[in-house]
Amino acid sequence: MKESKAKAGHSAKRGAKADVFTAGDENFRAGFAVLAGRPNAGKSTLTNALVGQKVAITSAKPQTTRHTIRGVVHREKFQLVLVDTPGLHRPRTLLGKRLNDLVADTLSEVDAIGFCLPANEKIGPGDRFIANQLAQLGNKPIIALVTKTDTVDRQAVTDQLLAVAELGREVLGGDGWADVVPVSAVDGFQVETVAEVLASHMPLSPALYPDGELTDEPEAVMVAELVREAALEGVRDELPHSLAVVVEEIVPREGRDEDHQLLDVRVNLYVERPSQKAIIIGKGGSRLREVGTNARRGIEALLGTKVYLDLHVKVAKDWQRDPKQLVKLGF
Repeated sequence: MKESKAKAGHSAKRGAKADVFTAGDENFRAGFAVLAGRPNAGKSTLTNALVGQKVAITSAKPQTTRHTIRGVVHREKFQLVLVDTPGLHRPRTLLGKRLNDLVADTLSEVDAIGFCLPANEKIGPGDRFIANQLAQLGNKPIIALVTKTDTVDRQAVTDQLLAVAELGREVLGGDGWADVVPVSAVDGFQVETVAEVLASHMPLSPALYPDGELTDEPEAVMVAELVREAALEGVRDELPHSLAVVVEEIVPREGRDEDHQLLDVRVNLYVERPSQKAIIIGKGGSRLREVGTNARRGIEALLGTKVYLDLHVKVAKDWQRDPKQLVKLGF
């Protein structure tokens, strides 16, 4: 499994903090924040809303995030580096355990944690499990974010805020969470407030990334995530856990002039069983063509040029439980 990016980036940040502040920068804050929570708690959608551009895969299916996608939030008085993690859960496979380990590594290295709890779901055992995991991190500030407020009425939001505040007092003692903020990434309600609250817990520091840089995720990983997101739309519940996407190459098409550039993007989609391969491909290849069309739009926007997307679906039997295949597929 690749090294936690939060760890590497955080070390670089500590070096940056030693820089001399230029005039007018004395109150600037910059640091790393992680959005944690159950699968499908709204972490990726909130990351994209805060950054102002799509940098994380979103899907109605739980456990769609497989990597820690880092998005950079630029503001006049602060810079937030957001790490969007896979959802913490009780793992059933080796892949699940490795994803949980990735989250744990990330949580230990950031300056503040945003704990996402959806407004439209009662607090359950999974939320309590994560809350207790977070409580073990010591003095790290934890901000409870009540997400998806657009899905329920005002009274339901109020009830959830009270329940979330009580959970904080139970697991942390005293006043509980550092802050509690209701938010809707869909309609923009309090998105800027979330940014400001997280920023208030960042250290005084120069900016960590150049202005305008929105993510440090490699292009190939972003392309793979866009293909995976397109492939997950409208499929049966078991498929999200069994689908992995690997970009084999991104190369310029030879013989094209500068005004008509084209990139050849070759991508393999791996599933665990032949029946799942049939689901992805669809009758006569219809579904795979639809996946390609939808993914290509996002990839062309990401890369800024026309793309020929070549998709192939392959079976890697029980890859989630096979250490060698997990390494091959980037986990």
